[in-house]
Amino acid sequence: MRGRTAAAAATLVALTACTGGPSLENRGAVTAPPGDSHHLTIGSAGFTESDLLAQLYARLLNQAGYKTSVLTVANRELYEPALESGQIDVVPEYAATFADWLNAKTHGADAPPAGSPDLDATMKALRGLAAPRGLVVLPPGRAVDQNAFAVSASYARRHHLRTLSDLGASGLKVRLAAGDECVQRPYCAPGLRKVYGIDVTGVDPKGVGTTPAKRAVREGRDQMVLTTSTDATLDAFGLVLLADDKHLQNADYVVPVVNRSRAGSARVAKALGRLNDVLTTADLADMNRQVDSWRRLPADVARNYLKDKGLLKQPRAAPGAE
Repeated sequence: MRGRTAAAAATLVALTACTGGPSLENRGAVTAPPGDSHHLTIGSAGFTESDLLAQLYARLLNQAGYKTSVLTVANRELYEPALESGQIDVVPEYAATFADWLNAKTHGADAPPAGSPDLDATMKALRGLAAPRGLVVLPPGRAVDQNAFAVSASYARRHHLRTLSDLGASGLKVRLAAGDECVQRPYCAPGLRKVYGIDVTGVDPKGVGTTPAKRAVREGRDQMVLTTSTDATLDAFGLVLLADDKHLQNADYVVPVVNRSRAGSARVAKALGRLNDVLTTADLADMNRQVDSWRRLPADVARNYLKDKGLLKQPRAAPGAE
């Protein structure tokens, strides 16, 4: 599988380099009807959660009558142009992050952010940026993978903490295990101080959600760690998330993005929309755990999840079978 994926990715690089697609000036008015190709290629960004989402999409589309293949391209600079050109038809994305990425691509790296903690505003901005590129952003569900902050469970119990507001009100001094950029990023140390009044005394540069960062919090050398809302390893370190009750973080809800000319049909939207009724942030974290900790294959985890939720038809038993 890895050999075929590598070969496909190499082909994708070559094709993307040669075919940039029509200019934005020629794509401003999208008038052709949405496409409904029989075979759809689903892109994965190559990390566990993206692999899982791609497999979930593939199985839902299979059940809706499409043939599918999954292509791993672990670089947005490659897979997004391939999505525009139709070499990839569907990708799982994150609303605020993708909005900011398209915004920088369209208006330059210094453009004001398009993503925000407001999901409706983020989706409006994202769809406005995606449409001229021939892309359709389907509705988000409940699952969100955004920056999050965790403390040890014992620390939370001792100080009666459930939210970041609780931590701010406690007046506790907090050393934060995070990446170097946390010192300046508005969602990190500056935001914790400004929005929540948390007394962040310093940043321990151990990375975002890394094992050394979590270990430092577990052992009490740091009091809080920057991680993500679908982190599957918090229990193993005795850590718990504090709720972002004032919505400091951007609305990075999971959204399918499709190439309009190949996968913009209502049938594709309906098939993928079935996932929105069931998939939660906790579900994503649990599936990540099954792959990362239990070493299960993303394809198997995705299939079992959809079966458990009643989204995959069970094969009919043969007559007389027990």
